[in-house]
Amino acid sequence: MRLPTVDELLANVRVVALPMRTRFRGLDVRETMLIASPMGGWGEFASFTEYADAESAPWLACAIEQAWNLLPNESERPVFRDVVQTNATLPAVDAADVATVLERFGDFRTVKVKVAEPGQGLADDIGRVRAARDFVGAGGRVRIDANGGWNVDEAEHAIRSLEHFDLEYVEQPCTSVDELYEIRSRVHGLGIAIAADESVRKAADPVAVARAGAADILVIKVAPLGGVRRALDIIDEAGLPVVVSSALESSIGLGASVDLAMRIEQLDYDCGIATNVLFERDIIPPVTDFGTFAATPGMVDERAADELRVSPEREQWWRDRAARCLALL
Repeated sequence: MRLPTVDELLANVRVVALPMRTRFRGLDVRETMLIASPMGGWGEFASFTEYADAESAPWLACAIEQAWNLLPNESERPVFRDVVQTNATLPAVDAADVATVLERFGDFRTVKVKVAEPGQGLADDIGRVRAARDFVGAGGRVRIDANGGWNVDEAEHAIRSLEHFDLEYVEQPCTSVDELYEIRSRVHGLGIAIAADESVRKAADPVAVARAGAADILVIKVAPLGGVRRALDIIDEAGLPVVVSSALESSIGLGASVDLAMRIEQLDYDCGIATNVLFERDIIPPVTDFGTFAATPGMVDERAADELRVSPEREQWWRDRAARCLALL
């Protein structure tokens, strides 16, 4: 594909700071760049600010694919569904606050609970997971996400301490592929699946974790992987069940995740793409409702963009960053 020039890329952008309802991933505010193409489409460049240019460049590729309408057509990649079933995402809040957070997600059947939060302990995780299980009831689904926060022994102890909450799977309990292989072997008899996230999106070879037999499920985040086309190729090569999840984008960027999820033929797990609920304000009106995410074309609310706009200095930082990342594509 022909990439836009720097001038074309930056001709119509909005850089905004979205306030979070609850601290998530250590953030109270999420900065992101929204990019419009000459055809009127929007994409989102949302690489976290601490990421270096090489890691951020695929995020820009995804934004370009989205804004310039370079997504696969139906003859290339058919669409299998119009609506995507979603899960609620529970930050590492106190157990007493779980119900308040989850009520914002409406009617859903699956909750992903953040665990292994720095500064907290296993008792905090147990209390949070118990409260989440109580909220969704026996018929609901509970999965946990450690973001690589445990070593193998810690992971085994935590999983065994939490298994009676009927966990659907454990996402990225440890950091390395070798550690994931070890913990998967240790808890295999419990019937709890191991899902890989960082071992996919932050890896030089995103399929290595599948090839090593170190995961049962892959968590696929479209922006860090470089767009819908590349994500679909990775899914094809890995040959494992997948969960489509967000990278804490606004509803503009979430549109690419929805497009990906619609094109996956076998999608047995609810997807983590209702994360716009975690924002106090989004850049377009909410499109999540009752545990689903519909394919709604995203258009930026200009009033919201103006009110959420970052300082001129921060906008220039993002512009410079986007230009450097474009040079790497």
